[in-house]
Amino acid sequence: MEQKRKENATVLSQREIAPDIYDMWIGTSLAGQGKPGQFIVVYPKAESTLLPRPISICEIDREGGRLRIVYRIAGKGTREFSQYGVGEKISVMGTLGNGFPLKASEGKEAILIGGGIGIPPMLQLAKELSGKKQLVMGYRDSHLFLKEDLETHGTFYTATEDGSVGTKGNVIDAIKERRVKGGVIYACGPMPMLRAIKRYAQEQDIRAYLSLEERMACGVGACLGCVCRTVKTDGHSHVNNTRICTDGPVFEAKEVDI
Repeated sequence: MEQKRKENATVLSQREIAPDIYDMWIGTSLAGQGKPGQFIVVYPKAESTLLPRPISICEIDREGGRLRIVYRIAGKGTREFSQYGVGEKISVMGTLGNGFPLKASEGKEAILIGGGIGIPPMLQLAKELSGKKQLVMGYRDSHLFLKEDLETHGTFYTATEDGSVGTKGNVIDAIKERRVKGGVIYACGPMPMLRAIKRYAQEQDIRAYLSLEERMACGVGACLGCVCRTVKTDGHSHVNNTRICTDGPVFEAKEVDI
């Protein structure tokens, strides 16, 4: 397993791709060890913002030494990040987390499901999974960020809350309306969506892997803000708890009580 490390990365590009959603490429040696579903933490420069911000890896250019992160402004830290210009140095640590198990899709058609800011990590996963893939993405409205990137890697379906594009409703509504079928599910998004996917996977007897990254706060295990209940009791601590940032963020659906 690669060791996490902290280093200064360089902003190579940044643009706003939807309201309050930013797309940034950074130059960093961490790209060489990145895996789909992992994340990095970015340290704000403002002294008033103490904790780093965990951000999922959207795309990896291992040969070019670049990582792509797509994030939403959610507070002071991410607002600061959105103001960084090309050539600026930023402090990052990674790569962190266990990532999605690619081998789980061998011999199966994969369904990749993303919702909101849980959509970005689906891109690198779609690039690296072999075999047929169906991508079901849920958006608030017609701002379909990353659509053009994603649809080159599989059959692409959309759900929007306001019905402006694709199926009106959520990703489960789109799966049922478009009769999407597969043998394994990979998903990342808001907790209500993940709960619905867990129920759907149980009903259809499909193995599902869920990234619970939305629950993470500091990303390094310090704040305990991302503790999640597990089905099994931990053999060391003897409690039914796990920290998403250190033990996840990806779990098999049947392992977590969400």
